[in-house]
Formats: sequence, C-alpha cells, structure tokens
Amino acid sequence: MNRIDKQTALKLLKNSDILALGEHADNIRKELHPEGIVTFIVDRNINYTNVCINKCKFCAFYRDMESPDAYLLDKDEIFRKIDETIALGGTQILLQGGIHPELGLDYYTDLLKSIKDRYSINIHGFSPPEVNYLAERHDITIRETLLILRQAGLDSIPGGGAEILSDRVREVLSPKKIKSSQWLNVMEEAHNIGMRTTATMMFGSVEEPEDIIEHLDAIRSLQDKTGGFTAFIPWSFQPKNTELSRKSEGTVPDLRTGSSMALGEVVESGLSPWGATAVDYLRVLALSRIYLDNVRNIQASWVTQGLKLAQVALRFGANDFGSTMIEENVVRAAGVSYRVSKEDIIQAIKSAGFKAAQRDTYYNLIKGF
Repeated sequence: MNRIDKQTALKLLKNSDILALGEHADNIRKELHPEGIVTFIVDRNINYTNVCINKCKFCAFYRDMESPDAYLLDKDEIFRKIDETIALGGTQILLQGGIHPELGLDYYTDLLKSIKDRYSINIHGFSPPEVNYLAERHDITIRETLLILRQAGLDSIPGGGAEILSDRVREVLSPKKIKSSQWLNVMEEAHNIGMRTTATMMFGSVEEPEDIIEHLDAIRSLQDKTGGFTAFIPWSFQPKNTELSRKSEGTVPDLRTGSSMALGEVVESGLSPWGATAVDYLRVLALSRIYLDNVRNIQASWVTQGLKLAQVALRFGANDFGSTMIEENVVRAAGVSYRVSKEDIIQAIKSAGFKAAQRDTYYNLIKGF
C-alpha cells in the first residue's frame, strides 16, 4: 500500500470523484480485510454525568451544575444499566461524562473498582479531556493518572474530545477544552503503558479541508509511533440544540471567510450554516481509510448517519459497524436518534453483501452470524 502525503490527501478531499474515491477506499478495505467480515460490538454508553465545565459550543448534552436537568448517576443506577447490558450479550460499557468540577480521582477509582468487583466486563472509558482534568486537579502526570485508573479497573480509552485536532478550530468550538497536543499526549501515554484506544473526528462545523487533513495526519503520526489505536471513527457534527445553532447575539469567526458569523445564523430547521452532507460524510470516511494506512479498522457511524448510509459506508472503506448502542445520550441531545437492535445491524451487514461478526473491544471475533 503506497502512503499518500498531505498535499495529495487534500486534493483527493477537495477534487476527487466521490465514486472513484470510494472504490479506492474499498480496495484498501478488501486488502486489509479480505475475508469480507464486518464487525460490531454489543455495548452501552453510560454517561455518568452531564455536568461539564467545558461548555463546548457544539455540544447539546452538557448542563451547568445548577441546571434542573443536571445529573450524576448513583452506583445502583449504573449497576442496573450494566446488568441490562450483560443480559443482552454486551461485553463492554462506554463510560463517559462531562468534566464535573466536584469529582476527583477518588470518585473514579471507587466507581471502577465497584464495577470490576461485580462484573467481568470491559470498561472503555474516560476520554482525554477527563483524564487531563484529573491529572491537573491532583497535580500529577498524565501517566500517573492513567496508571491509577488502570489499576482501579479501566481497560481502554475512547477517542472522545478530539473533534478536530486543530487549535484554531478548537478555539471556536471548545475554547475551554484541552488543546490538540494535550489530547494526543493522553493517547500517547495510554499507548505507552499498554492501553489501547480509539480515535475519532467530528467534522462539518467550522473547519476547512486543511484542518481535516491535519487531524488525519496527527492520528497517523502517533500511530506510527505507538501503534495503540484500534480504530478510527469519523462522524459529522449534529447541530440541533447546540450553541452553534441557537439564536444568539454572539458571533464566532467564520474560518472559511475570515469574517464573523452570528451564532443564530441558521435555517429554521436547525441545520448548521456549515454542515456536512451524506456525500461529505462518505468522502471523509473514504479519505480516512486511504490516509490512515496504519489503522486497521475504520468504523461507520450509523448513530449519526442512519442505518442505510452506514451500509453504503461499508463500500467506502469501513469494515466495522460500531456498537449496538443499547443507550446513547450525547448525539440524541442534538436531535438525532437512530435506534437499532443487534438483529438490525446483522441484517444490514448481510444485506450489504458482508458476513457479520460480533467482536470485543480489541477486535477479537466472538461470534459469527
């Protein structure tokens, strides 16, 4: 497989024929996964709190502590959710929340130990912003923080909080959140102690094509160094109920023109003034498969795109259908609520011409269908 450089990638993203790009990505997928298997995992996304001090402009999920909608799940509720997950054949919980100002390491280690004492299930949790916050709060290193969390029961780390790994974009979307270098540092330290992680990208907000390429290159460069990413998951910005789509007197820089844009400058349907179409999604997905030659798995996002487009994504480079998402709250808060069962996923994979297989967190096959 010939590695492409950033300049070539940018040309492909901007100017290539979408079907030719998809065919190129599909051929790479066939090369990496000649058996024709598309995988998925049975898990649940448990958002232990929606309180967050970062207040990202693209997020519809977070709440202030004093908000009547703010919550912090107690252990009994978390245990109930895990019981349901295991009963449905789940092998993993995705444990993520906001940056809650009153929660320290003791909360996290106690929760992890409590779960591991009761269950044999993989805990895929606490994305880089959470890890970085805990390190700063307790004045310890990222490595020390990760070792403490791993000792308590954390198994792997999701790629949340990446959005676009370009600080000029982050300054618009999430000025209070960690910088690109900090996100990458958490992932590098996790890989260095033997933890596997995923990588994500949220596009279709205020970034330019060059920012997407910078993001992909940052992931590829770190993967060259550590080999710790199991998969890459690109997904498109969902604008409804977010500050970027809410009527407001505030403005943000429009990175495409250099001028300012009103936050309320949206169509009545609530769509972003920037946005990403289905074709945009497929284009970015295909380019991701082509550029990330050292990341074995590319995941389709039925959660944001729906089942039918996720099927199409399987011919644009994706080899994984993601999770059954027994529960999902963050995207749903932005007004997008696709819900599917394990049977729906299996049927979708098969009807797209592939073999379906359930996997674990580390892409080991559990069962074929």
